[in-house]
Amino acid sequence: MFSMSENANIMNRPAQILVVDNDRDLAQVLTESLERVGFRVTTATSGAEGIRRINQGSFDVVVTDLMMNDVDGMAVLKRAKEVLPNVEVIMITGHGNVPRAVEAMREGAFHFLEKPVTPKTLQATAFKAAEAVRLRAQNLQLQERLDEQFGFENLICASPSMQAVVERLKRIAPTDAGVLITGETGTGKDVVAQAIHQNSPRKKKPFVAINTAAVTEHLVESELFGHIKGAFTDAISDRQGKFEYADGGTLFLDEIGDMPMSTQIKLLRVLEDRRIVRVGDNKPIDVNVRVLAATNKNLEEEVAAGRFRSDLYFRLKIVTVHLDPLSKRREDILPLADHFRKLAAKKNHKQILGFSPDLRKWLLEYHWRGNVRQLKNVIESLVVMDLDGTLGIDDLSPDLLAELPPEKLGIRNQRTHSSTPDDSVATMAATPTAEGGPELSNPLLGKTIKEIERWAIEGTLKLTNNRREETARILGISERNLYRKLKEYQLRDAD
Repeated sequence: MFSMSENANIMNRPAQILVVDNDRDLAQVLTESLERVGFRVTTATSGAEGIRRINQGSFDVVVTDLMMNDVDGMAVLKRAKEVLPNVEVIMITGHGNVPRAVEAMREGAFHFLEKPVTPKTLQATAFKAAEAVRLRAQNLQLQERLDEQFGFENLICASPSMQAVVERLKRIAPTDAGVLITGETGTGKDVVAQAIHQNSPRKKKPFVAINTAAVTEHLVESELFGHIKGAFTDAISDRQGKFEYADGGTLFLDEIGDMPMSTQIKLLRVLEDRRIVRVGDNKPIDVNVRVLAATNKNLEEEVAAGRFRSDLYFRLKIVTVHLDPLSKRREDILPLADHFRKLAAKKNHKQILGFSPDLRKWLLEYHWRGNVRQLKNVIESLVVMDLDGTLGIDDLSPDLLAELPPEKLGIRNQRTHSSTPDDSVATMAATPTAEGGPELSNPLLGKTIKEIERWAIEGTLKLTNNRREETARILGISERNLYRKLKEYQLRDAD
């Protein structure tokens, strides 16, 4: 298997080619032909030398003569596939040995070329072989990125409810059970579906998503099951549906509560029989698909109102996962916001150090009717509008400020250019009273510096789910200093 760094290397450098032929003159001609178009070529003038090179080096493509005196091309092919499983091998053969070359293809050779080989033919075949290697590396890199993005350990959650969801997902994902994911719009139902697929045995097969509410009613069945030419006015050719395309993988049906009744009946039949029939056709097609469904509606109420079939509802809810709205899991707001800050900063090529204390307070108090999706969009807007490298109240759009003015939170002085990034301790300045004295409304006023420091560390540890590196970053201290403080204050993470 390629590692992530090897994948990137393969996609950013010329392909490495090994030429093996015991005819020195021909080997030199082949080498020069390939070097002329940019390949990096190593030459071996015997089968035995070719195998030694394979054992010692790393090649993307091997070009080898089939018939050689000591060790033939079949032995080179076998060793190359053993040592370099992602290599492609091109066989060169004389006219009388075509049957053996066909046998080599069955053993895993990429292609065979019959002598005499022209430079253009060799170059074109080598480019195709190198492209096959590059695409395979690209797919593996994508797979590794998906593993990194949707691995359970990378799902951001600090609230007890989301931690319970992650534990539930760990048990669900390895099975083949259908899952019904419920929750308000924007809570992350699509991310949960991706995580289930990415941590299942089907991860190497397609993950296909369709929002049934976004497809017009008369086209839903065609989207799901496909159609044949002439099935309806615009059906100018046969078309594969989402079930066929997802064969072997996972199909995610988002907003299942908006599916038309007529389609619900056919979907139930597909789930039970594991076969589909294209629109306008009579021929059944077997499909092997895991179905995940999501809705922001209460399907039990929809069933009671006659808008959703009860038999389909019970067929879909073999296992259920519910996502609370962001307003009920406020512990997740700041970790998610920080994650989205990093993504938005990278996307928009900006250096953003963190959040001002006032903005953190605002983020925690805002109602977030659009949930995680709205939070992500707001953070990107803040990053785009920021001028000083620290996201603050001054970067918020006027409509958001109108919904929750800073004054309602006791935020009187907007700290802009002097804001301290990632300061997790709330502003503790006393508010003057009418008599001119301080109003001691903050419970930390009157406490010792050590008591305040202990409170800040303990609260930030809880916020980050006991992640020391993240806690130290937010507090603006080193991990070593944090560890010393944990021991000093005898906090539970000091083991």
